[in-house]
Amino acid sequence: MANDPINLYDYEARAKLALPHDNWDFIDAGAMDEITTKRNRSAFDQLSIRPRFMRSVEERKIATTMLGQDISMPVFVCPAGSHGIAHPDAEVATARAAGRSNTLMMLSTSSNCSMEEVAEAATGPLWFQLYHRGKALTEMLVHRAEEAGFKAIVLTIDTPVPSPKERDLRNKFERTLELGNFRDLNLPRNEISGTDETPGWDVSRADPITWKDLEWLRGLTSLPLVLKGVRVGEDAKIAAEMGVEGVLVSTHGGRQLDQTLSSIETVPEIVEAVKGNCEVYLDSGVRRGSDVLKALAMGVKAVGIGRPLYWGLATEGEDGVHNVLELLREEVGRVMDFCGQSDVGNLEKNLINIPNNWGPGSTAP
Repeated sequence: MANDPINLYDYEARAKLALPHDNWDFIDAGAMDEITTKRNRSAFDQLSIRPRFMRSVEERKIATTMLGQDISMPVFVCPAGSHGIAHPDAEVATARAAGRSNTLMMLSTSSNCSMEEVAEAATGPLWFQLYHRGKALTEMLVHRAEEAGFKAIVLTIDTPVPSPKERDLRNKFERTLELGNFRDLNLPRNEISGTDETPGWDVSRADPITWKDLEWLRGLTSLPLVLKGVRVGEDAKIAAEMGVEGVLVSTHGGRQLDQTLSSIETVPEIVEAVKGNCEVYLDSGVRRGSDVLKALAMGVKAVGIGRPLYWGLATEGEDGVHNVLELLREEVGRVMDFCGQSDVGNLEKNLINIPNNWGPGSTAP
């Protein structure tokens, strides 16, 4: 069709028109002044590509793996709550789209569909994102995820306290859709809610998880463990030393804590800190195939998209999410060709230029 979206920003513009204002703000907003949310984009834009020409680009491999799971490109579906606010088929539509694109989906604890419903619809690999809500609920969720065929547990660590977004507070926005993973358990909403639920700050703060609890979590399952929300090399080093299989460098899309570095800026210190002992992934701000290449060139194994999933869902449901993923696939392939690269798993050094004033400086003593 002549007016089909040709990039992710086209989907964003259409989704904004399609969605009710309060739903749009819930998806789009970041914490407080939304500086980190904006920085997730501006930091990518400050990195430039060093193309290489006069090479054969006929044989190009963009397929890769995440903890041994084959995926057709280094782009996966991030865990994000309440897909139902964008489309009635919610996470089932997203799972089908990820399967059609032959890539991995991480399912949020705060999904509207249950993990079992998503597992039934999925044809690609699934990982389960875990919000720790006390030991009893965590144990129940982890056991169900393993039984349903999920291949890893992705523990979100960057939500020690609730963080309602100010746009949601102004809108008095409240997620009213069912949280499918807690159906029929008759638990109060504040015990099962995510960390940006509003109005107010009414989220249970039951025994937040700490480093010393990782051994307990490990004991619940044989599945590999990924920590989502790692922001600094110091924490990445602890994670790798404790045997965690992966870290997902994430600012939560700038939705939890404002005034931090972007995800991509923290990648170099995190890659250095883990010393190859665990895989490194990234989310927050990825909108172009060139962003994907920039992250991979810095040592990231695969990148995830969050908000663009809602844009696809709001515009065309399952087809929209699939098309968003396919647009990124096409862009990744194109930028690989321009850089004369034949394999995303074996990129040459010096593919990107990092400005002198980019990224973390010295930290205060």
